[in-house]
Amino acid sequence: MTDIGRIIETHDCVAEGSAFLAAREPRFAQALEQTGPLPLRRRKDGYEALLSAIVSQQVSVAAANAIWGKLKQARLTGPRKVAWASEEELRACGLSRQKVRYAKALSEARIDYAALRGAPEEEILARLTDVPGIGRWTAEIYAMFSLGRADVFAPGDLALQEAARMLFELEKRPTEKVLREMAADWSPWRAVAARLLWAYFRVAKAREGIR
Repeated sequence: MTDIGRIIETHDCVAEGSAFLAAREPRFAQALEQTGPLPLRRRKDGYEALLSAIVSQQVSVAAANAIWGKLKQARLTGPRKVAWASEEELRACGLSRQKVRYAKALSEARIDYAALRGAPEEEILARLTDVPGIGRWTAEIYAMFSLGRADVFAPGDLALQEAARMLFELEKRPTEKVLREMAADWSPWRAVAARLLWAYFRVAKAREGIR
């Protein structure tokens, strides 16, 4: 049986990871004092979760929520419905032509979502990024929040890079490669480190706004 590591299922899991990180890295301990307890952020897995991620790409949260609301209202969030829908129907909900193509490609990809729950990280990333419109970042976010993988990280995320720059007082924002190397020290709770950095990013940016 493949060892897939810890699965984050409850707030207690996040708290355990937070305590581990605070003990390993003093700056994480300082950040936790500012952020307070970190969110669980678990989501359902499956087609809808990935379609929602595609919808959210390169648009604001408000725009993504509006498009998703229209798709839900039109009952176009399941793979069969999306496969059968015309481009006009999907465009009417707010999807661009490119995202219509991605949504349909995902509906035809025949991903075994149940099998992904027990698959190693690299297999998950390879299977998902094989689908047009799903890059490594989207696949890592899915592994973190829909599958609950405790040791997955998304170093290509700009907010994580900026949070790391601020927290670790770096001269410039770390590249994806550099942040991936930094995150190696945070194993086996890299997904909790991501939660902490996102939370710290919000606190730090809010503090900047007050000045």
